[in-house]
Amino acid sequence: MSEIFLNGAFLPAHQGLVSVMDRGFLFGDGVYEVIPSYGGYFLRLEQHLDRLEDSLSAIRLDNSLSREEWQEALARLVGPPPAPDQSVYLQVTRGVAPERDPLCPAGVTPTVFARATPIAPRPPEVVTQGVACITRPDIRWHRCELKTISLLSAVMMRREAEDEGALEAILLRDGMVTEGASTNVFVVLGGEIITPPRGHLILPGITRELVMELARDHGIRVLERRIPMEELTAADEIWITNSTREVLPVTRLDVVPVGAGVPGPLWRRMDALYQDYKARVRSGRA
Repeated sequence: MSEIFLNGAFLPAHQGLVSVMDRGFLFGDGVYEVIPSYGGYFLRLEQHLDRLEDSLSAIRLDNSLSREEWQEALARLVGPPPAPDQSVYLQVTRGVAPERDPLCPAGVTPTVFARATPIAPRPPEVVTQGVACITRPDIRWHRCELKTISLLSAVMMRREAEDEGALEAILLRDGMVTEGASTNVFVVLGGEIITPPRGHLILPGITRELVMELARDHGIRVLERRIPMEELTAADEIWITNSTREVLPVTRLDVVPVGAGVPGPLWRRMDALYQDYKARVRSGRA
């Protein structure tokens, strides 16, 4: 059983116990991050920890660890280079209160948890066939920029996608694309990459930012603007992104082919750029 980090201690996973009175368990009162590591080197660790700070600050929860303490704890979980490709899940809840009450009393110590797990290799058929998505109304709350552990809506929509033979649900609010249940969304129209703008309705994805940076560095036009449903269904290409799935080409949307029904040329170029960036991370050069 792998080692975990829990409230300042490293211990076997089967020994990690959390109280039933923890507010993460009772209220979903907490935030999380998922950080990929390639060869023992983290992909954009500083940006992930910055986002953690933003989420903690927004829910008025102090960060129990300094930046250096987080870096040391996460590095121990993945091991020194060269290490296998892994992702670290870290979670901070408001902790264990004496009573179940929405208003938490002062002086409660946050619960801090992290563990590393292997990143599964990308299935080869993704490159040749892409993935399927469905569309669904965005039924979530209005603070989607916070990476909170209250994820029941995502669980429900991912289950609906699976029921229809799809990988992900792409969400729409007032006729406009927001994001996926657990991904950010890009569309390609006329050779331009378009993604919904940052705001309260989407998570500021680290992979999303990296994709835009790589595109701009290589002369590919990227726009951040609202995407109506009509443009989503008319797109030449659709991509979904997150830290562990990277950049996936969507080739079917609600059973209808996207573009030519195969991964498109701009996705192939972006995937090559992303894989090259990963190789630089793995060698410690990024």
